[in-house]
Amino acid sequence: MARARTGLAEAARRTQDRLAALPAPRERSVREREIAAAALDGTRTLRAAFMEAHAEAVYDELTANRDRGLSLAELAEAAATAFPGLVPTGDQLAAERSVAQAEKEGHEIDQGIFFSRLLGSPTAGTHLVESQLRPTPRALALYAEYAATGAADLGSVRIERTAGVARLTMCRDDCLNAEDNRQIDDMETAVDLALLDPEVEVCLLRGGEMTHPRYRGRRVFSAGINLKSLHSGDISLVDFLLRRELGYIQKILRGIRPQDSDSWRRPTVEKPWVAVVDTFAIGGGAQLLLVFDHVIAASDAYLSLPAAKEGIIPGAAALRLVRAAGPRLSRQIILEGRRVRAAEPDARLLVDEVHENEELDGAVERSLERLRGPAVVANRRMLQLAEESADEFRRYMAEFAHQQALRLYSADVLDKVGRFSGAT
Repeated sequence: MARARTGLAEAARRTQDRLAALPAPRERSVREREIAAAALDGTRTLRAAFMEAHAEAVYDELTANRDRGLSLAELAEAAATAFPGLVPTGDQLAAERSVAQAEKEGHEIDQGIFFSRLLGSPTAGTHLVESQLRPTPRALALYAEYAATGAADLGSVRIERTAGVARLTMCRDDCLNAEDNRQIDDMETAVDLALLDPEVEVCLLRGGEMTHPRYRGRRVFSAGINLKSLHSGDISLVDFLLRRELGYIQKILRGIRPQDSDSWRRPTVEKPWVAVVDTFAIGGGAQLLLVFDHVIAASDAYLSLPAAKEGIIPGAAALRLVRAAGPRLSRQIILEGRRVRAAEPDARLLVDEVHENEELDGAVERSLERLRGPAVVANRRMLQLAEESADEFRRYMAEFAHQQALRLYSADVLDKVGRFSGAT
């Protein structure tokens, strides 16, 4: 590994020198783009080969032989320091964040290579996935105040504890709860607080009331990924696309691992979750529903996963939707962009109850009461083991990290986000 490590660093340096001699990506001629692509491709071939041969050794070095659990961002930062040329440095990423998506060099693809190979290793990948179940430092810092008051306003998400229920409300009324890096952080913090709180028996997620002219005064669950943020280059592979799946969504499904937990009884803290879809759940919103224990929808609501239309991959939806809805309906939803309305028969594969708007609140409270049973958590865990093992999830995420990184910088995606920006 030592020789390969030195060779990779030298190759990466030569590639950077070659790119630095060219104009900025948006100013390059066709020939200059070909030169840049060939240089990047050659170095990425070396990175992939290096990680395929040494993924476990790399991970062991970064985590002190798996004694330390690092967040995704911490792991990427440590790798940039310990293995020059393997992943982009903080300065490279900062420079990329300062320009629109179409004007980037695409250094996040190197992060995709790195994480896909780590996740592909049963040893390193399993430890990595489990490490992401730790409560975040932000949640731990806020917990004492939250526990005392039973509430916290995190910015884009509010959490309130009432009678044993943690009620999480997504409140980005400026963008119909479209997700960006900020909301991912707020959601994970809120999920951590709910799971850490011993007074909480069951958790509820619902969209708040909007101020958008078209939906003023109505609740909206989620409009999916924030396309404005995607165009501007503010949707990151590590802090959004990977953290979202391995962080708060996985925690809703599998619970959290408190740092001081060594109980032989239960290494994770898990709770049942209910989701309420008012109006619509688009993209990431629809993905979320697939990990909830009970989903209630308004009769005029709809669900859709337009990721293929946008040019990206809808998280772990392909893994979970096929199991819930079957292969035919899943292809219609993901590949063809079919919109499923709550009132149609096929929606019964995706939601548990459908009610008129005025009946939703009562249905929610009845559902929360049903999920308070003392045996719910144990049976919930057994259902999850039957539906999706942690190892199956790890293998899916290994391929997702690779493919999603490539999609972010594909010509069709860059063209779409550019046209979106022009239209706004």
